[in-house]
Amino acid sequence: AAAAATFIAMMAIKIFLDPEHLKDVSVFKHALDAFIIGVTIVVVAVPEGLPLAVTISLAYSTKQMLHDQNLIRHLAACETMGNATNICSDKTGTLTENRMTVVRGIFANVRDSVCKKPLKISPAAMDVIMEGISCCSTAKILPAVPPQDGEQFMYDSRPQLIGSKTEAAMLLLAQSEWGSHDDTELRRQNANFGKEGGSRLFPFSSNRKRMTVLVNKGETDWTMYHKGAAELILENCTKYMDIDGHEQPMTADQREFFEGVIQEFASDALRCIALCHRSQVQKVARNVSDISLAEVEKKLEKEMCLDALVGIADPLRADVIDAVATCQRAGIFVRMVTGDNLETARAIAKQAGILKEGGLSMTGEEFRKLPPAELDSILPKLQVLARSSPEDKHILVQRLNGGLMPETKEEWLEVHPGRDFETERDLLLPGYKEEWEKSRGGVGEVVGVTGDGTNDGPALKAADVGLSMGLSGTDVAKKASDIIIMDDKFSSIVKAVLWGRSVFDNIRKFLQFQLTVNVVALTITFLSALVGYDPPLNAVMMLWVNLIMDTMGALALGTEPPKLELLDRRPYKRDASLISLPMWRNILIQATYQLGLLVFLLNKGPELFNCEDGSTHHFTIIFNAFVFCQVFNEFNAREIGDHFAPMSALSSSPMFLMVIAFTIFAQWSIVEYGGDFTQTTPLSAAEWRTTVGYGAMSIPIGFIMRLVPVSEDPNSFAGLPGKGGTQKKDSSWLGALVIALVPFLAAIVYQLAWEVEELKH
Repeated sequence: AAAAATFIAMMAIKIFLDPEHLKDVSVFKHALDAFIIGVTIVVVAVPEGLPLAVTISLAYSTKQMLHDQNLIRHLAACETMGNATNICSDKTGTLTENRMTVVRGIFANVRDSVCKKPLKISPAAMDVIMEGISCCSTAKILPAVPPQDGEQFMYDSRPQLIGSKTEAAMLLLAQSEWGSHDDTELRRQNANFGKEGGSRLFPFSSNRKRMTVLVNKGETDWTMYHKGAAELILENCTKYMDIDGHEQPMTADQREFFEGVIQEFASDALRCIALCHRSQVQKVARNVSDISLAEVEKKLEKEMCLDALVGIADPLRADVIDAVATCQRAGIFVRMVTGDNLETARAIAKQAGILKEGGLSMTGEEFRKLPPAELDSILPKLQVLARSSPEDKHILVQRLNGGLMPETKEEWLEVHPGRDFETERDLLLPGYKEEWEKSRGGVGEVVGVTGDGTNDGPALKAADVGLSMGLSGTDVAKKASDIIIMDDKFSSIVKAVLWGRSVFDNIRKFLQFQLTVNVVALTITFLSALVGYDPPLNAVMMLWVNLIMDTMGALALGTEPPKLELLDRRPYKRDASLISLPMWRNILIQATYQLGLLVFLLNKGPELFNCEDGSTHHFTIIFNAFVFCQVFNEFNAREIGDHFAPMSALSSSPMFLMVIAFTIFAQWSIVEYGGDFTQTTPLSAAEWRTTVGYGAMSIPIGFIMRLVPVSEDPNSFAGLPGKGGTQKKDSSWLGALVIALVPFLAAIVYQLAWEVEELKH
């Protein structure tokens, strides 16, 4: 539109007014000049540098994030993570160290509060417990890797734990002094797993929360060892083993005692695991060697004998409490989604600062029974989801962000086969797209989800940012994720948020800088054409300015490092404007100063610099002042809010300094040696000092403009209330500022018109 308006204005002046300075110019020549100016305006006006700025910022941040243990698989996830409003985190290995240690237990109905010294129970009872620990496990304990040359200072002398850390903790207990250094590997070898006629293994399942092995102790003697979530296992036990290794009936008092132990362990943030067995299972089920998991569940996993309750400690990572508090200060709702017992999950969540007063916690079983509308009402307070399955995590993500939500009746029936869509669509989770959009206006949360298992794939896909674990995660989880957390630490997720916000702000810095140049260059060109003046910036000059604000601006502002202050504000909503109110203030005030300067130089330049009005010398002075306005305004653009620190942390922005140095050198070369190609002429030292000084005025203007009381629209923020971006101020400043600028712009037009009249005379 600006290009077309400029072309029409220039042609109208030639055809209808034909001023004195255009009489010797043919209509065709003038039309060609007007067309070139119009094309130049299009080139300058189109923000082709924006995709470049986005790509540069993302690529730079991706490389830097690798040093912070974040491997980015999809570039866009880097920026998305910056405006995450919810993080659904696993517990084990992410919030905790995943270094399990058995610290308490009930073994053969005997309490052990330290689990260090050999337990005083009968050899028969101990043999049953050792057999259950050894055979009902897929973990392995390997010797520590010897240090290489030069690695002694970081040598880890602890054994290597392969597989489940929970199972490894019990194997370590059996192999310690407590278990008289039992040879658990020999017991497993004697069971002949995987061999014809050998024992059977049904590995742990996150859905079942348990695992089972059938150990062949002879052609007519099969024993089942069972292990899993204590409260679930206890329900299926009708006997318990005493100190002598004998099976005793599970009385109501004894069951109450065991339930109290489970509650005690869970309240102390211990993972509680139950070990049990059932002898002579071949009498219950035929063809034990070929039995299926469904038959095992139906026929064998009941009427079992409880052998032990084990309390396993997994301490919080040292940096978790601070990292969680940082997220909450940044407006991010942190939720724990774990397969652990509810009381254990609550205790850990309280230690980590996730579970606050008034927060809700529930089990997966309770969660999946809720209707969509009821779940939506409790989501703002739901902080802990315990005994959850991967499907529960997937549903939670779907209700938060609408990801992979069923959109049609057919898709809903795929999720709920055999159910009635018409009568049950509002009763069953996860709901459907139309209902979800109506409940929250079509704008959901921005959700980051951690996952390490194969079954976590759907939740990682449904999340806005899927975060897989680099150390403990499966290949399936890693392929489904957007970011791989290479050290499995929650604090690395916080770093991903920080870098994401830095990317978002760098893009906005570039936009603020580019739009200022656009407004000035297009306005001065259009107004000059409107009043019949030759544009002070010719096509080559405009293209050089375009290079400064696009490629150079993208490199300089797209590689700014993050500042910790970014975590003091809330995340932005999905539909928040990319250009904020303070940015518009900065753009308009800087553009007004630069327009005023250019008009001043057009009017008073010949008198000040003793040059001919409208000459190459005159326009070179204007061009140089305008370019240095952009150079110094680039420092202003490093901040998009009210904070004024244009020179801060320059040492950490080497690319910015390189771009500024290159721009100054190139500008000097163009002015001094451009000649007829750029239509410039060399300037004197005094002219250089003056024009650079005019440009440097952008810095104090940058300070003054930030005194105008403007804040971001509080409705553009999402997430928890935080420190930044929540105070509501009067936003009527924009209209007042525009009204104040109208007379100034009118004065610019008047001055240009007066200049034309002077030229006629």
